[in-house]
Amino acid sequence: MANLALFVQLKAKPGKESDVGEFLKSALPWANAETGTTSWFALKLNASTFGIFDSFANEEDRDTHLSGPIATALMQKADELLSEPPSIQKVDVLAAKL
Repeated sequence: MANLALFVQLKAKPGKESDVGEFLKSALPWANAETGTTSWFALKLNASTFGIFDSFANEEDRDTHLSGPIATALMQKADELLSEPPSIQKVDVLAAKL
């Protein structure tokens, strides 16, 4: 069971909203390639706020994801796309239906 997760909130710079959305869509193949990532969702919370929710079976897989290609690419583009640094929260999954 995936009992650990990450919730990442991303606030786009004005005028960069579609670029953030496209970046998140383009990250899906990377997420699919991560064997330790149980689920991965790219979210649009409102016009300028986006998010990522992903889940993991253990802390090792979560840490691996945090140093993987999605996080690396996001941090490389953060100054260009985001109005503030990503808010990364480690959370526990209490129940899930996938």
